[in-house]
Amino acid sequence: MTDTKNALVQRLALWGIPLAIGVMGLKMLAWWVTGSVALLSDGLESSVNVTAAFIAYFVIRYAQRPADDDHQFGHHKAEYISAVIEGVLIVVAALLIVKEAWGGLMEPRLPDAPVLGLAINALAGVINAAWATLLIRIGTSHRSPALKADGHHIMSDVVTSVGVLIGLVLAIITGYAILDPLLAIIVGINILYQGGKVISHSVGGLMDRAVEPEEEAAIKAAITAHSAGVLDVHDLRTRRAGAVAFIDFHLVVPASMTVIAAHAICDRLEDAIKEAIPGASLAIHVEPEGERAHGMKVQVEGHEQ
Repeated sequence: MTDTKNALVQRLALWGIPLAIGVMGLKMLAWWVTGSVALLSDGLESSVNVTAAFIAYFVIRYAQRPADDDHQFGHHKAEYISAVIEGVLIVVAALLIVKEAWGGLMEPRLPDAPVLGLAINALAGVINAAWATLLIRIGTSHRSPALKADGHHIMSDVVTSVGVLIGLVLAIITGYAILDPLLAIIVGINILYQGGKVISHSVGGLMDRAVEPEEEAAIKAAITAHSAGVLDVHDLRTRRAGAVAFIDFHLVVPASMTVIAAHAICDRLEDAIKEAIPGASLAIHVEPEGERAHGMKVQVEGHEQ
C-alpha cells in the first residue's frame, strides 16, 4: 500500500511540470494579446509555478528513498525543505506582481482585445483550480508536505487569476484603467500572506513539531485499549516527518514479567497504534516497576491515573 501511495504522489508531481508549463504559456499568451499589466503579473507568478513543480518532483523522489547508513530515519524531511522553497517562491511571485502593478499605476491603460485575453486567462485558471484541488486532497491524505504546498501555491495562482479577471472586467465596464493594476496589487498582498503560511507550516515540520492533537488522542486511546498487563506508560513523545509519525514512550511492567511476555505486549501496542496512525514508526522502552515516571503519562487498562 505504501509503495502504491508513493507512486501516486510521484506521478502527480511529475505531471505537474508539463501542466505548469502549459498554464504559463496560456497566461503569457493572454498578456501578449491584451498588454494588461495584471495579466503580465499573473503570467509571472505562473513562471514561478514551473520552477516550483520541478523542485517538488525531485524532492518528493528523494524523500521517498529508503533509509540508509547516513539517514537512518529516512529522507522524509526533504519534503519540508521543498515546501519552504515553495513558500519563498510564492512570496517572490507576490513581490513581482506588486512591482509590475506599481508601474501600471503610474501609467494606467485599458487592455487590448479584452474578451479574447480574459477567455484565455479564464481557461488557465480553471485548469489550475482543478489541479490544485487534486494536489491538496492527495497531499493531505498521503501526508506529502511538498505536494500539499504545491497545491496551495497553485491555488494562490487561481486567486490571482480570479482577482485579475474581476479587475479587468471592472476596468473595461467603468473605463477606469487604474483598476487593472490596483487589483493586481491587492491580489499580490494576499498571495504574500499565503506564502507566509506555507513557510510557517513547513518550518514547524523541520523543527520536529508533534503530531496533530487528534492523532495524539488516537495514540493514547490505542495504548489505553491494548495495555493489559502494563503498570504504567509515560514519557510519550511524538514528531512527524512527512508521511511518517515517529512515536516513542516508556512502558512499565511488573519486575517479575519475562522478556517474552513484555515483548508480546509491545507487539500488541505497536499493531494497535499503527492501525490508528498509518505509517507510524515506534520505539518502546520497557522498564521494570519502581522506575520514576516522567514526561507525558497515558492511562493504561485497569489502572486509574
